[in-house]
Amino acid sequence: MVFAKPGGHKDGEYISRIIDQEKITALHFVPSMLAAVLPELHLGTNSSLKQVFCSGEALPIGLQNKFFEKAAAHIELHNLYGPTEAAIDVSWWQCNRDSKFANVPIGQPISNIKLYILNEKLTPVSVNCIGELFIGGIGLGRGYYNREDLTREKFIPNPFVNGERLYKTGDLARWLPGTEENQGQIDFLGRVDHQVKLRGFRIELGEIESALLELPQVSNAVVLLREQQQQKYIAA
Repeated sequence: MVFAKPGGHKDGEYISRIIDQEKITALHFVPSMLAAVLPELHLGTNSSLKQVFCSGEALPIGLQNKFFEKAAAHIELHNLYGPTEAAIDVSWWQCNRDSKFANVPIGQPISNIKLYILNEKLTPVSVNCIGELFIGGIGLGRGYYNREDLTREKFIPNPFVNGERLYKTGDLARWLPGTEENQGQIDFLGRVDHQVKLRGFRIELGEIESALLELPQVSNAVVLLREQQQQKYIAA
C-alpha cells in the first residue's frame, strides 16, 4: 500500500507520477476526484494500473465513458455502492466499455449481504419498477450512537427473515430487466429525500435552505445539486 504525501491527493500530476514510480496496480477514488485527476493520469498500455474503483457518490455515465476513452484495455473500472451504516460497500459492478445503459449500475450484492427494493408497504417491487433500497446482512451497524429514535426509524425488523434487521437507505433503485449483461443488477436512481452526496460527503439541501431563510435579505430559497462539465456543485 502506498500513501500519498499530505495534500498530494489534490494534485493529479503528483498522483500520476507516484503511480508510475511505485508501479501501483489499484486505485480507489470518489468519482468527483477521479474526474479532477483523470486528465493527468497515464492510462496507456504501459500503465501498471489494473483496477480503478469508484464509490462514495454516483458514478456519472459520462465520466465512465471518458475513462474508457483514455484507459488501455487491461485497466478495469469498478463501481461500488454502500452507506456507512452498512460498513461500507454492499454492492459492486464492473463497468463495461460497450454498455448501453443510461446510468452506471451499482450491480449486485457482495457476499453475506442481501439487497431488497421495496415499496411503501415493504413489499418487493417488480423488475424495472422503482422502490426504496434496503440492506440486510452481517455488514449492518448496530445503530446511531445516542440516537435511539433515528436507529428505530432506519434499522427496521426484516419482514422476510425473523430476528434480522434491514437498513432503510433512503435511496431509490430498480432491478434491471434480466438479460445476459444485467441479470440481477441494480440501477441507482437518486434519493427519496433531499439528501445528496458531494465529493463523498452527505449533505441535506433542506438544512442549507433553512440557514439561508434566516438571513433578513432572503424571503425564499431553493438549493440544488447541479453538474457542469462533470463537476458537481451546490447552487442556491
